[in-house]
Amino acid sequence: MERQDGLRGAQSHDRAVPAAVAESFRQGWADTNLRLPPVSGAAYAAKRRAAVSARFPGERVVVPAGGLKVRSNDFDYHFRPHSAFLHLTAEQGTQAVPDSVLVFEPTGTGHAVTLFTRPRSPRGGGPHGAELYSDRRHGEFWVGRRRTLAETADALGIEAAARDDLERALHGNVPTRVVRGEDAFIDALVPPDPGRDAELCTLLSELRLVKDEWELEQLRAAVDHTVAGFHDVAGELRHATNLERGERWIEGTFNRRARLEGYGLGFETIAAAGSHACVLHWVRNDGPVRDGDLLLLDAGVEADSCYTGDVTRTLPVSGRFTEAQRRVYDLVFAAQSAGIAALRPGARFGDFHNAAMRVIAEGLDDWGLRPGGDAAHDRALYRRYTVCGTGHMLGLDCHDCASARSEAYLEGVLEPGHVLTVEPGLYFQPDDLTIPEELRGIGVRIEDDFVITADGAHCLSSGLPRSADEVEAWTAASR
Repeated sequence: MERQDGLRGAQSHDRAVPAAVAESFRQGWADTNLRLPPVSGAAYAAKRRAAVSARFPGERVVVPAGGLKVRSNDFDYHFRPHSAFLHLTAEQGTQAVPDSVLVFEPTGTGHAVTLFTRPRSPRGGGPHGAELYSDRRHGEFWVGRRRTLAETADALGIEAAARDDLERALHGNVPTRVVRGEDAFIDALVPPDPGRDAELCTLLSELRLVKDEWELEQLRAAVDHTVAGFHDVAGELRHATNLERGERWIEGTFNRRARLEGYGLGFETIAAAGSHACVLHWVRNDGPVRDGDLLLLDAGVEADSCYTGDVTRTLPVSGRFTEAQRRVYDLVFAAQSAGIAALRPGARFGDFHNAAMRVIAEGLDDWGLRPGGDAAHDRALYRRYTVCGTGHMLGLDCHDCASARSEAYLEGVLEPGHVLTVEPGLYFQPDDLTIPEELRGIGVRIEDDFVITADGAHCLSSGLPRSADEVEAWTAASR
């Protein structure tokens, strides 16, 4: 069982630390404290905190980063902080400290904001003196150096205090809003207020709808790295066909770029060959990649700041589409082109989806494919072949701003600074008897990332080919 201070109990392979060895760890260390410059997004994060403060005067607001999650026994999953915490601090992924908590304490003129976090492992005695060498979850010898509290304050521009002081700071009869489900200690300590807590999550999502200049810079970098990963994959298609689990080779090729250029993946890479492309979120990636098949690759690099790209391309593994594959690809391409043309400030968020779906429905009608038969001409029935929507907001989360109100998002109006995907698809299941046999098992999705500008939309992922002819030339040349 884990102790409250985060130290795990001894494992069966651990050896006891003699008192003389423990004493030796308390001395002989150089002073390596640093004066750190502010992180690049600190000034922008301060403005976001000011917006939260202005929205909830006289109330305490608590935003946890979240904690480590066990993968197996004493190994944890890679830590990634909650997106609201990242947005309000501009913290970088590699520096993020599990169990950190941002607290807005009301004052007469607004809020005093404090980041409660784990300081650097101490070198001397005290209650955490053994952490340095004996705590495999938080000790510096095990997981690396954390910043001191002073260094954290310098880097983020936020007053920093020890996590140990958090319980005392959250006492008192103050109306409190909490981002729930991220820190069990806080959830137990602060009684829930469902209405207040839900309103906080809504605000934190809607604050992320319009990206500022720093966020756009992070997204451009994330998408640029994502594009580079796709070029890497195109160059590995031939080799993947020689492997029993070629999808894994494709996945690993992209993931290597994600770790090299960023903090990692924005989401698990979808490397779906053949009929696996008909599974929207195929992440098993355990199948072969065969000449004659299509490969649907949906992937995104998460930048060091944790902003992510999200791009999909469907590639002919041999370098050439079959007639049936090109017919499906060209219809999805036409639908995406119609959706892209509908992107402009002042347009409804749903307009690009409706434009793309109109092309899909008319194209399928031309092929004689009407779900439910000729008498049932309900466009909603085409979801049998398309399943999901045509795009979503993009940012710190792949599906960003998920707690925003429908009227601010799904039914909202596009404006400069919105970043979103346009990604129509057609997925003809291999056992679907309503479609011709030559189409069964074909799945195609084309996805690009766009920022809404003052006069239209700019494609962040334009470094990748899009039309069938361009994709054939690209994959053939890469082979």
